[in-house]
Amino acid sequence: MPRLTAILAFALLASACQSGSVDAKPEAAALPFKITPIATFNEPWAMTFLPDGRALITEKGGTMKLWESEGPVVDVTGIPKVEDGGQGGLGDVILDPGFAKNGLIYLSYVIKGPGGYGAQVARAKLNLLGKAPSLSNVTPIWQQVPFVEGRGHFGHRLAFGPDGTLYISSGERQKFDPAQDMATNLGKILRISADKAVAVRGNPFDDGIFKASNEPVLRTQIWSLGHRNPLGIAFDHDGRLWEIEMGPQGGDEVNLIKKGANYGWPIASNGTHYDGRDIPDHKAGDGFEAPKIWWNPSISPGSLMIYSGDMFPKWRGDAFIGALGGEALIRVDLDGEKASKADQWPMGHRIREVEQGPDGAIWILEDGDKGRLLKLTPK
Repeated sequence: MPRLTAILAFALLASACQSGSVDAKPEAAALPFKITPIATFNEPWAMTFLPDGRALITEKGGTMKLWESEGPVVDVTGIPKVEDGGQGGLGDVILDPGFAKNGLIYLSYVIKGPGGYGAQVARAKLNLLGKAPSLSNVTPIWQQVPFVEGRGHFGHRLAFGPDGTLYISSGERQKFDPAQDMATNLGKILRISADKAVAVRGNPFDDGIFKASNEPVLRTQIWSLGHRNPLGIAFDHDGRLWEIEMGPQGGDEVNLIKKGANYGWPIASNGTHYDGRDIPDHKAGDGFEAPKIWWNPSISPGSLMIYSGDMFPKWRGDAFIGALGGEALIRVDLDGEKASKADQWPMGHRIREVEQGPDGAIWILEDGDKGRLLKLTPK
């Protein structure tokens, strides 16, 4: 009789979980790390650590905060005007490779222009001396082309390559076809010179023949194409570029980004359109680079970090993904050019950002108007 009771109780719990009536929160005992809440922010989107251990945190509405472990969270002034709406607003922030000497940072954000909206990337000087932190000499260096109506699929994640060039992820803005159009920089991964704000030699489409055509020279920025909504890019220890990408209904992807490769969107995807229409799956010989791994149902990946610290030595070299719709922290095992699913830890909240701290701790930002900054350390 006790066994029957246990079976019935389990069935009732399973039914409740499927109906959404049970609050799905992470069970602390099942997680391999300790979670420490640190601070709360208003729709946080990205963070980056400074050499002194403080961190810059962007909020989607157009504010940037300077956080430190001992002291108040303060506003950074001088932020450019941001168009906040839908999926767009203030986005990524990263440090220049020479930040310790030049104090330069790079930020992405959405602006309004002819024809609608688009993402823009700017370089700025971060001033930390004086009464309040501020940005000066804010200089736009890149824009999505063309601006279009709608406020989705901006992408606009940033990463510096091993050679100091700047990589930018650009979504196709929910317009599908631009991802395959070489006359736009939508639905692409771009590579530019951060100091001169131009495409650099070594890009796959910089051989000069296009400069004599009627197509814009922005074609020379393109590193890869056929992307939908790339919301995370990161380099591994050996200099390989990895990317996470929101698919349509299903088909969220982890991609190894190769020079000049076409990743298929919207012609090929392992997901389907939201209205149920089929999209041909990736298959050998279709001319497109297939994802290393993919998810169906979707996890809605929102950020990517490749771990290199000492606090979790068994995870060194692995990728960590913040899942929005999946409300999870996901670990992907990377082995050279191979990737495999490893862990998916339920966090009970949409996870917007994953970052590594100076001491090797893993930091995450929850999405939303009361998004918490959480520090993960070994148990």
